Amino acid sequence: MNLTDEQRLDWLRLIRSESVGPRTFRTLINRYGGAAAALEALPDLARRSGRPALKVADRAEAEKEMAAAARLGARFIAMGEPEYPKALQAIDTAPPLIAVRGSAEVLLKPSVGMVGSRNASASGLAFAERLSRQLGEAGYVVVSGLARGIDTRAHRATLDTGTVAVLAGGQDLVYPSENEPLLQAIVERGGAVVSEMPMGWEPRGRDFPRRNRIISGLSYGVVIVEAARRSGSLITARFALEHGREVFAVPGSPLDPRAEGTNDLIREGATLCASVEHVTSVLEPLIASGSRTETGAEETHQHLDTQELWDELDLPEIPRAPTGSVPPAAGWHDGHADPATGLIELLGPSPISVDDLVRQSGWPIRAVQTALLELEMAGRLERHGGNAVSLIPGR
Repeated sequence: MNLTDEQRLDWLRLIRSESVGPRTFRTLINRYGGAAAALEALPDLARRSGRPALKVADRAEAEKEMAAAARLGARFIAMGEPEYPKALQAIDTAPPLIAVRGSAEVLLKPSVGMVGSRNASASGLAFAERLSRQLGEAGYVVVSGLARGIDTRAHRATLDTGTVAVLAGGQDLVYPSENEPLLQAIVERGGAVVSEMPMGWEPRGRDFPRRNRIISGLSYGVVIVEAARRSGSLITARFALEHGREVFAVPGSPLDPRAEGTNDLIREGATLCASVEHVTSVLEPLIASGSRTETGAEETHQHLDTQELWDELDLPEIPRAPTGSVPPAAGWHDGHADPATGLIELLGPSPISVDDLVRQSGWPIRAVQTALLELEMAGRLERHGGNAVSLIPGR
């Protein structure tokens, strides 16, 4: 379901309010059933949490940002809407709203992230270009961060097959500025440019790790090409592990500091990547099952504490939203007091996992399970392997 214009404005106001990051946003929406109610409750919640001066984004600010985005050709897509990438939606810190320029359809295709050194070697650049082109020819969209070096080469190599650039700043502030023509080419040739940051936002230090988590979240796997031991590319690799994604590392000379990080990743268990087959042979089974990008991180992966990337408001009296839960789009709760009735709209003839239904609906898992049992007893539900269900046509 899609948000109305008024609901989208409320979502933008809420995520732009002070100390409301992705986790706080999701907790508030799931607790109050909608952004409008959450905005009304926020000042009192902030006072009870010791933040009496917390600034709530006003309507005029949100309208101004939406108008600026529209002039640029960008539009806001909300978590839970059909155009929002399912892979990104599955991660714990998924942005509630993303501003998108270009083709939103490219965001729904299988993607591979590629990041690496800004000061890359000639051989590193050549390999990144070749691998990106081959991934595009194999049907994958290449996602990167529009940075100098490896990112730039990956985007250029996949302009004709599909590429996604994730910005650390606002849609109207391209960093580095020298890549403005590349960004325009991505938009004009069927790719997409994505940002969660406000219009006019100049990227700061922790905005780059924020961007890196989106690169990982959009992708089935992430390829690291040349990364020093303290490289930002390794942050992307750690996010990929947290998100349950595959990590591929391109080996390099032990004499080159730019290869120290990638060589360390291989020693720690990342998949060695020396050809496109090393990537596609791992990802094809995952794409066929769809499980790795719809369920989020696996419990066996080490958790990366990303709380410090946002000044989240501490709301101890409101239960934290479960990992991977999705705020209900378009006032879903408000329009469906009965879960069984509401789930019929989310179900179809194609099997969908029960976990995905819980995320999409926003209902507690017990309520979803009860509703599914009611539908099954009524002869309207069919169960499949892998804890998936579908609606029986014509019933």
